[in-house]
Amino acid sequence: MLRIRGLNAVVDNRHVIKDVNLEINENEIHVLFGPNGSGKSSLVMTVIGHPSYKVISGRIFFKGVDITDKPIEERVSLGIGVAFQNPPKIYGVKLKELLNLIVNNRPRKVDLVEYLEKLNIPNDILTRPVNVGFSGGEVKKTEILQVLAMNPEFIILDEPDSGVDVENLEIIGRSLSEKLIGKSALIITHHGYILRYLKPMKAHVMINGAIVCEGEPAQILEQIMNKGYGWCERCVSFRP
Repeated sequence: MLRIRGLNAVVDNRHVIKDVNLEINENEIHVLFGPNGSGKSSLVMTVIGHPSYKVISGRIFFKGVDITDKPIEERVSLGIGVAFQNPPKIYGVKLKELLNLIVNNRPRKVDLVEYLEKLNIPNDILTRPVNVGFSGGEVKKTEILQVLAMNPEFIILDEPDSGVDVENLEIIGRSLSEKLIGKSALIITHHGYILRYLKPMKAHVMINGAIVCEGEPAQILEQIMNKGYGWCERCVSFRP
């Protein structure tokens, strides 16, 4: 479904993505580990087509279509959805208005009431400007709500377990575990807490803009927890 070949990208004259190869097929969930500043979010921005991130070599394919030079809106219309790590505040736009806009522009409708209940999001938050005055947990849950409302075929979750407490992590994890059934996804995480609830089939580790290790998620995470990311910096590849 998503195929990345020899990808190199720059932002502000910095080489942030270096010779990345990645393939995620239909109904596959992968996880991307990496320390802060390793290039994980830069990869997200490059895949979604943020104009500040320039591809200097390599290609990105989605469902067999070369999307390397396509604008964000075309990538979204093809079925890519992203829950960002730090979504912006949107003054003057209520969450309900944004959700209605998302749902009304998608061919496959979703039950927003069900999603609100699953994510334990109170109704009063719908009348507030998007992310304005939201707690960390509210920002994370409503960002995930927005991407689920899009009902994309492929979901990228950028640090879904950061900035949330234990209770909200469980709510998010259990909701995603149910809603990702039958979809493809790339989960990006620094510490891997979300994997208590999600079971990806393959793990990758990014260091300094390059994917340096890949293998079975539980074993990769165990190595990181026991030895830190320095272990990944020393290895060329990891095979269980």
